[in-house]
Amino acid sequence: MSIAIDAMGGDNAPEAIVEGVLLAAPEIRMPLHLVGDLAVLKPLLPSTLPSNVFLRHATQIVTMDDKPTDAYRKKKDSSLMVATRMIKDGEALGLVSAGNTGATTAFALLTWRQVEGIHRPGIVSLFPNKHGGFVLLDAGASPDAEPHNLVQFAVLGRAYSERLYGRKNPKVHLLNVGEEEGKGNAVAKQTFDLLKQYPWFAGNIEGKDMFFDPCDVVICDAFTGNIVLKSCEGLAELIVSVIKENVPDHPLMRPLYWPVRQVMEPLRKDMDYAEIGGSPLLGLNGICMICHGRSNSRAIKNALLLTQRGIESDLMGRIRETVARDILHTS
Repeated sequence: MSIAIDAMGGDNAPEAIVEGVLLAAPEIRMPLHLVGDLAVLKPLLPSTLPSNVFLRHATQIVTMDDKPTDAYRKKKDSSLMVATRMIKDGEALGLVSAGNTGATTAFALLTWRQVEGIHRPGIVSLFPNKHGGFVLLDAGASPDAEPHNLVQFAVLGRAYSERLYGRKNPKVHLLNVGEEEGKGNAVAKQTFDLLKQYPWFAGNIEGKDMFFDPCDVVICDAFTGNIVLKSCEGLAELIVSVIKENVPDHPLMRPLYWPVRQVMEPLRKDMDYAEIGGSPLLGLNGICMICHGRSNSRAIKNALLLTQRGIESDLMGRIRETVARDILHTS
């Protein structure tokens, strides 16, 4: 069991990637393979590497501006491609990248292929709420999803919520403009009809309610999910920014705002992408952890720890088992 890391992908690569791997190494119980241009990586590394950190050379870099399919065809020796092939060849079980999200999705999809029974992969994002949080998918992989794809997202989300967050028999809600049956556009209505056959389906949920009502998994297409994700990220940053701007500069006044900081700190951590680490791309024959493009070393460390949890909890085995029962068996 090992993890392959795209050391050259991301706004702060390779420095933040290397630093994140070194921070995570003491807490990781498996080999970590840093993949990238060794001439660039070696000056950033200590003379003696941690015992579980290894290097793999790659001569090319997939940039944020590269078109995914073009990069897949032309950059066969990129750090992203070499890391992706390590999973295909059985050298690693998980991939972590803060690089081009579209390229990472395309490389993983075209190299590993889908789990049997899954037609499109979905990106999972963790959100806070009043009841311990929930996972939402798809948050960015399949914007033109059809009703049967959303059913597959529900099954993937249940397996992930169960394995990574310990939810027992997780319930699934469909994100919609109203909670009543019959609400929404044609895709939402058709998805509701397909989901009604499953005992774990809990009906529609509105965007405002998913932060206050008990829910484990919320499903939607990637177009909607990514807007929800980016809107929440922006709102959280705005709230923190406004509070900071209104704290008086006078040192005698600052202590008056400490209670506000104590109240806001748990929410800030819940919405901090670096605290969460990364968002897994589910539905493929491998664990792919997609990190924010601006990831710092702390984000990379937490992404590696989350990937380790997925590997050690046999997330892939649970996904295949759940898909076989809830999708293949009912087809």
